[in-house]
Amino acid sequence: MQKSSINNVNTVLTQIFWGIKQWLYSGKRPNWIAKILNRGIANSASKSVSPDGVVALEVIGRKSGRVVSFPLVVAVNDGQRYVASMLGDNTQWVRNVRAAGGKAVLRRGGYEEVQLTEIPVNERAPILKVYLYAAPGARPHVPVDMDAPIEEFEKIAADYPVFRVTSKAIQE
Repeated sequence: MQKSSINNVNTVLTQIFWGIKQWLYSGKRPNWIAKILNRGIANSASKSVSPDGVVALEVIGRKSGRVVSFPLVVAVNDGQRYVASMLGDNTQWVRNVRAAGGKAVLRRGGYEEVQLTEIPVNERAPILKVYLYAAPGARPHVPVDMDAPIEEFEKIAADYPVFRVTSKAIQE
């Protein structure tokens, strides 16, 4: 197979993948299939069966008062860990984390109590760029290419919450 044919196949497969991801989260909300997939991914992440960087975030639900689990990708920038919302500001996990004052648990084969601190908009751009490299599944939902200049990320930073992850064991 020629190199151009391989590139064409890769391009088509990427477009199909992106289309499926956008369908699973149309309107920036997970459909019923995405909810089932997210539960499975969060469960496997909590048992350390998922790819590097994937964790299960556990936080107290702001309405139910029960522990709710979400799969997320942790991105590392300048030695600090961060999580970002690929669907923007209006997601359940972001609302729950804010309501819980940033108190959460990360599970990846273990149990780590963490404090999530929201990053100001003017500091998010470089972290969002790193996040897109760490989380390929987020790329269809963020309107900037991962190789775009940092100025492009600055334009969208207000729409995508980013939280610094700090271990409670380190804080105490």
